Amino acid sequence: MDGTEGLTGAQGRLVAVVVTYRRLEQLQVTLPALLAQAEEDLAAILVVDNASGDGTGAYLAAQQDPRVHVLTLPQNGGGAGGFEAGMRHAMTHLAPDWIVVMDDDARPAPGAMAAFHALDLDGYDGFAAAVRHPDGTLCEMNRPTFNPFWHKRILAHTLLGGGRGAFHLGAEDFARPGLRRIDGASFVGFFVRATTVARRGYPDPALFLYGDDAIYTMGLTAAGHRLAFDPSVRFEHDSSTYSNADPRIRPLWKVYYYHRNLLILYRIATGIFFVPVLLLYIPRWLLRLRHHKGERRRYLRLFRLALWDGLRGRTGRPHDDVISHAEGE
Repeated sequence: MDGTEGLTGAQGRLVAVVVTYRRLEQLQVTLPALLAQAEEDLAAILVVDNASGDGTGAYLAAQQDPRVHVLTLPQNGGGAGGFEAGMRHAMTHLAPDWIVVMDDDARPAPGAMAAFHALDLDGYDGFAAAVRHPDGTLCEMNRPTFNPFWHKRILAHTLLGGGRGAFHLGAEDFARPGLRRIDGASFVGFFVRATTVARRGYPDPALFLYGDDAIYTMGLTAAGHRLAFDPSVRFEHDSSTYSNADPRIRPLWKVYYYHRNLLILYRIATGIFFVPVLLLYIPRWLLRLRHHKGERRRYLRLFRLALWDGLRGRTGRPHDDVISHAEGE
């Protein structure tokens, strides 16, 4: 079976791409949530197993629903590598009109895909869902965003003390019904037209993790594509990536990807303001050293590598090299 059979909703054939890595318990919640969506609303589900090695392969092999497809990668390519491989496989083998992407710890709320098909997305190329934690609070890392450097009013609000709240959608936006434009989104509940993917390509797998979603979606907007948000399409993200109780970046090797990819993103977002923004943020990033007692030399080594590669837009450093810098003395 090639996976192209099945009914389609108002937006056409929708295919979900889920990237998983060693979180079988989360996947065992996400996959049933996807299968609970009606077939006419969600035609196929592609799970990308990032070489998990934790029983994920056996769990997926036991699935009987014909909508479930599995792509097992030979090694862990990070979130960026998983999404690139999954979207490419979906485009080649599953004949989508739209693709929706998510992590293994994120899943649609009941009826989310039906709500997506109920929207009028004529003239839009991408769409971001409203993402909340299981307790109903807004998921900070998944709030759709505006680029303040493309909007004078939003930039002024940001500079006058509005902070992240000035250019990210907030509680009032999640409570107000209706479609509105955005500039960027996360890869949790992000829908993109297949024709747009065919024209603009895939996420950069060399980014590995952090910022690959913002870089991809901001890149779409910069290229003239229109992205939208509507709170009627709801997702849940059971994420504990960021904790107020522990401000450290864990594990330490992620320091490299976090800062390198932010530099790449900021160059896209800020344009001629890149250098002033850089001078503002580098001291802030260095202040995180105070949270990494006992590993500050390794933190600085990774940070210097991130600056070196990020400022040059280089994404080819092997992951094993990053790990060795994080572990060496």
